[in-house]
Amino acid sequence: MDDDLTGYDAVALGNLIRDGEVKPTELVELVIERIERLNFRLNAVIYKMYDQAREAARNCDSGCGNASPEAIFYGVPFLLKDLVAEYKGTPFHEGSRSVEGYVSKLDTELVKRQKAAGLIVVGKTNTPEFGLLPTTEPLLNGPTVNPWDPTLTPGGSSGGSAAAVAAGIVPMAHGNDAGGSIRIPASCCGLFGLKPTRGRNPLGPIFGDIGSGIVCEHTVTRTVRDSAALLDATSGPDLGDPYCVPQPVRPFLEEVGQGVERLKIGFLQAVPEGWGVATRLHPDCEEAVKDAARLCEGLGHVVEEIPTKTLAYPNLFKTYGNFFSCLTGHFIAYWEKELEKQITEDQLEPLTWSSYQAGRKRSGAHYLGALKELQLFSREVARFYAENDYDMILSPTMTVPPTKLGAFQPTSDDPMRGFKTSSAFCAFTEIQNITGQPAMSVPLFWNKGNVPIGVQFAGRFGSEATLFRLAGQLEQARPWAGRKPAIHCSNLET
Repeated sequence: MDDDLTGYDAVALGNLIRDGEVKPTELVELVIERIERLNFRLNAVIYKMYDQAREAARNCDSGCGNASPEAIFYGVPFLLKDLVAEYKGTPFHEGSRSVEGYVSKLDTELVKRQKAAGLIVVGKTNTPEFGLLPTTEPLLNGPTVNPWDPTLTPGGSSGGSAAAVAAGIVPMAHGNDAGGSIRIPASCCGLFGLKPTRGRNPLGPIFGDIGSGIVCEHTVTRTVRDSAALLDATSGPDLGDPYCVPQPVRPFLEEVGQGVERLKIGFLQAVPEGWGVATRLHPDCEEAVKDAARLCEGLGHVVEEIPTKTLAYPNLFKTYGNFFSCLTGHFIAYWEKELEKQITEDQLEPLTWSSYQAGRKRSGAHYLGALKELQLFSREVARFYAENDYDMILSPTMTVPPTKLGAFQPTSDDPMRGFKTSSAFCAFTEIQNITGQPAMSVPLFWNKGNVPIGVQFAGRFGSEATLFRLAGQLEQARPWAGRKPAIHCSNLET
């Protein structure tokens, strides 16, 4: 069939399938054709699962799929990021040469729930080594490019997923987030990206948590309702989960399009003092967040600027960096045990090896001390919201627009250069991984070069419903899903 379905989101495609207007096998073939036509330019999909996808689609056509035909995404193609989430019987590398050749032994709980929602995984997407950087340029698979400008990064670590969605290959794709890895690529690629509340989505059965709760699973999407509907399908406690999160009073999908109460929004247009990130906003990012503040005021919300001295916390990002180096050590130790081998310097990228060595010099006392400081900061943030009656805080998603590919590459005398570059990308996004709060990057602004610049809204703990209601209102006020980058499946010249 002709590829005339590029404007449909995943919810709409599920509706078409249930109405008998399109078959899952037809959709899978369309997505395969899109990958074959575009991926040589994007390098977004690094493992193709065409045989599994075709078999799953045939089963859906015949009514004997693993999901109920009434599942919201029954027969809808999907892409899985090659990090954390595992699909039994498929290669799983997490962007690292040290793990090359490993095959997953099971489906993680998140993947089970994605399948139960009816999604058909057609391939896996590119990620930096162990997801350590907010760009997607691993030595194992090579760089993924930004569909809006192929000289720019698509962000990371969910950059492969974001590039594929922005280019129209699929309407949504899996992502995860340990410091902005859903929100940053959403910002770079003009997509909607929500990091859920800590504990909202499962990490089992392999992990109870990762990094004391900093890692969250979800997706990048073109539309708000796709994100909400998928969170409905995948969220909820798993057996033995270590965290408790407030359960929604109704499905998140029902929040999208609902009337929005008058919200009180704190407005940050600079990195608070004392966090240890000496970076100024790029003019494009400053204009983007001011534009979002004006839009929110025009929609009837109260927007109140937060002074930079507020939320000051000494050496916040140094503490987080020390904490994260311990986490890198955990990644390496996990894979050494799983692979039954010692991972050597030549098998890792210079930044990963240097971070690993730094982590090995720190003790359990160092890790717990850093965790204590991060938890104390989280309590301060929670009190700040409560004392000022803020429903959410608006900030830039990133302090700079997407940088040129290669900007994160190490040098011979500075293997940790990528982490230093990361500070401009993660200054506002890492906070919610520390606190566990939900946050979303919303694509409301494009600069004069037609490059998307996202803005972030961070809600109270457990307040995804409020975020989805506001996101639906913003999407209606300033629609973005119809904007198409230079590399897109609807462009016959690509």
